[in-house]
Amino acid sequence: DAEHYVRERSRERAEVRDKPLEEEAEIHEIFRKYGLTPEESEPVVMALRNRPEAWIDFMMRFELGLEKPDPKRALISALTIGGAYVAGGFVPLAPYFFTPDAGAGLGLSVVSTAIALLGFGYLKGRFTGMKPLRSAYQTTLLGGLAAAAAFLIARAVS
Repeated sequence: DAEHYVRERSRERAEVRDKPLEEEAEIHEIFRKYGLTPEESEPVVMALRNRPEAWIDFMMRFELGLEKPDPKRALISALTIGGAYVAGGFVPLAPYFFTPDAGAGLGLSVVSTAIALLGFGYLKGRFTGMKPLRSAYQTTLLGGLAAAAAFLIARAVS
């Protein structure tokens, strides 16, 4: 995330330096989408031209949709992603700890994973504004396809 931002900012800085007229046209286009005419947006373009760092900030935010990442959030993001990865990986493995039979473990693993995917998909839908049931089914379908592909690949190489 931070590396991507730095890379894009460097590229944007070079464009502002090397192609200022093209970048100005992009600013006018951004404002056109908000209903402003070129004449109305020209004072802003000129003000940004006199402030290169503000110009780059503007392009990062409004052209590329990128906000400067907060370095304090990097550790929290890493721990959140890592924790979710471990928790998500534990769901299909947990049934094997509770049954001595691998076949029964596989069946329980499939069922528990499907239930977890339905639940995670439903919650994802609630938090992202999607229809929760549609999100639940979509997540379960995609997760099931990924699990089936992994299972078939593992079987093919063993």
